[in-house]
Amino acid sequence: MRSLQRTPVESGDGSLVRDSSLVWLAGGIVGVSFGAVSVAGGLPVWVPVLMSVLVYAGSAQFSAVGVLLAGGGPVAAAVTGLLLNTRTAAFSLAVAEIIGSGRATRLLGAHLVTDETVAFALAQSDPVRRRRAFWISGLGLFAVWNVGVLAGATAGSALGDTARYGLDAAFPAVLVALVLPALRADAAVRRCALLGAAVALAVTPAVPAVVPVLLALGGLLLHRPPAGTGAAA
Repeated sequence: MRSLQRTPVESGDGSLVRDSSLVWLAGGIVGVSFGAVSVAGGLPVWVPVLMSVLVYAGSAQFSAVGVLLAGGGPVAAAVTGLLLNTRTAAFSLAVAEIIGSGRATRLLGAHLVTDETVAFALAQSDPVRRRRAFWISGLGLFAVWNVGVLAGATAGSALGDTARYGLDAAFPAVLVALVLPALRADAAVRRCALLGAAVALAVTPAVPAVVPVLLALGGLLLHRPPAGTGAAA
């Protein structure tokens, strides 16, 4: 007979779902905005919906749709989205061991890599919890994002100008909440973050939107591993 006592893993999963819900809520709200903006601009409903399932790239999707609505072709839109998503290459390296092994697992995991999911996973205290956090957060965010996009695209122009709702502030607010614990706990992380933020702010007026984010990775130059953690011979 199965015991009614909850295991630590089950209990931990419950806390991960609870903590992920804020990310999911933000994702759903921004997804509604993306779907509505796309259809209100003249694209058919299936374009943002299919893009969200196959591309699933958040800000890159907004940029690609912006290019299309401005009269650019599909190639220009794809190149713009690809440029914006180059930052996920660094994120993928950070979670490569967290995702798990197996070709199918890594392929699906790579599709779920987002700023929010990576930040949420890396904020956890041990490797097992990080892996579970990645999959719980990633799968949930993917589902909520796509439901939000479908809802926004179906509503179309009925929502009016979505910019007036301030929906673009949802994801940055969530990211700040996710990284604050690490910033408080580790002075080395704070130094890296401050340098990265300074670099990003300095170059923002002179470079395209995605470039400051990539250059902010230069803050990692200040990172030093703890004593005794050097590479093994």
